[in-house]
Amino acid sequence: MDDDMDQILTDEELKAAATDNIESGADEAKAEKTEEEGKPRQRTVVVAEDESVNRMDLVAMLEDNGYKVVGEAANGEEAVELTRKERPDVVCMDVKMPRMDGITAAGTICDENIAPVVMLTAYSQPDLVKQATGAGAMAYVTKPYEESKLLPALEVAMGRFAEINDLLDTVEANEGKLKETQSQLKEAEEKLKKAEDTLEERKLVDRAKGLLMDKADFSEQGAFRWIQKTSMDQRIPKKRLAMAIIAKYGDPKPEPQQR
Repeated sequence: MDDDMDQILTDEELKAAATDNIESGADEAKAEKTEEEGKPRQRTVVVAEDESVNRMDLVAMLEDNGYKVVGEAANGEEAVELTRKERPDVVCMDVKMPRMDGITAAGTICDENIAPVVMLTAYSQPDLVKQATGAGAMAYVTKPYEESKLLPALEVAMGRFAEINDLLDTVEANEGKLKETQSQLKEAEEKLKKAEDTLEERKLVDRAKGLLMDKADFSEQGAFRWIQKTSMDQRIPKKRLAMAIIAKYGDPKPEPQQR
């Protein structure tokens, strides 16, 4: 019996063992997380190529070089839909495809600023390249696909896309600051105008008050109260009332001397 009791862990020993187990598990999870964080994120790609054999070869080439193919399209419409859905880092787009050609699909993707597009073509005519770049394609590669041509084109396209979006972000931020500055300037102008109007009103009221004191035997306080009360009762701005008093009791303008 005593031997059996000796083999049973006490409560303190159980707690200690559990704590060690938890800490050990946490350390392992932390190590796994650190290892995962150390790995570069896989670049994602949508491949649009109507010829299945070429598409399989292209997908295999990309995956062998660390890219993750998140969508495969056999026509331009599918390419646009997949790009909208997956939001890849880059799109490989064949020029000649059914339903919607690659240049039109590239134009849609670039107009929506979803991802950079690398055009894949069997042709290298200047007019076709011009159409592709005009649609917004960042680079193009001629068939047959070779790693030495394709991989640099992908990196160039993603780099240009990032630079353009950084520039757009900067322009947007600057426009926001400009609008904020314009708003502050407008507010300052309104405050200045209000201050100028207040000062002008005060000068007119003081002059009208003096005229009432001089022409109608008002005291200074009585004249001010009369102007204030009349303005409120008659719903006439004090400035306009003061101008009317000045027009009535003020000195007439001297008539021009005749020669």
